Amino acid sequence: MSLEKLAPIKSSSKPTTWRGQAVQLAGVVALVFLAKGALAEPFYVPSGSMEPTLMIGDALLASKFPYGYGTSSLPIQINLPETGRVLGETPKLGDVVVFRWTGDRSQAWVKRVVGLPGDRIQMRQGQLFINDRAAGLKPDGLGEAEDDNGGSQPAHRYVETLPNGVSHLIFKMRDNGPLDNTPEVTVPPGMLFVLGDNRDNSADSRVPVRAGGVGLLPIDNLVGRADAVLGSWDLAMRHQPLWTWPSGFRLARFFTAIR
Repeated sequence: MSLEKLAPIKSSSKPTTWRGQAVQLAGVVALVFLAKGALAEPFYVPSGSMEPTLMIGDALLASKFPYGYGTSSLPIQINLPETGRVLGETPKLGDVVVFRWTGDRSQAWVKRVVGLPGDRIQMRQGQLFINDRAAGLKPDGLGEAEDDNGGSQPAHRYVETLPNGVSHLIFKMRDNGPLDNTPEVTVPPGMLFVLGDNRDNSADSRVPVRAGGVGLLPIDNLVGRADAVLGSWDLAMRHQPLWTWPSGFRLARFFTAIR
């Protein structure tokens, strides 16, 4: 069987010089960089802090235009002074956001926004209170909370409804965990309060940066809004024979919206 080769397109113009080729390559790189920086960027989920909404091994797509653009929006991290955001918009309650962690801006994290500037946030016996109003909690059976080693443990699943009507699933593994009761915090201007949906396994705004958590999240740290899961693979399959790995693809999660 013969192999066909693509023939170069003949042109009556002068041959392209190496400088011309370099310019063309630079143009392509700039176009890709612009699209990745201005429109959307893919990210990989390495932990279970956002279960059951996001699973370990999910590949998500973050849209950058909903919140405007700042240095955190760049596809590569450069040590530039923070000068605010262009076309900046404040997230809505319930948005799942990707952001640069204050403790190490090379790291991108993902959490859910539950407190906007001026809001008063508190956890009481594992229930979220926003401005002294309890978020709705409706039991939704049991689920499996996966850990970073591929193991899992039972978790109570709830539908949480925020004051603006946005509903989403959360996991609770304990009735009275160490982060289930917190002092009331008023979110300052330019900041957000974020939580992981896996409430007993998330270093979020309940945990200060010096202790490895998010603390209050500066809006300027936002990369974008997590809108869709592009694909997903069960990392536990790494411990199985190579030929079984394709069975680890979670096809039902491919190209699904994040809520």
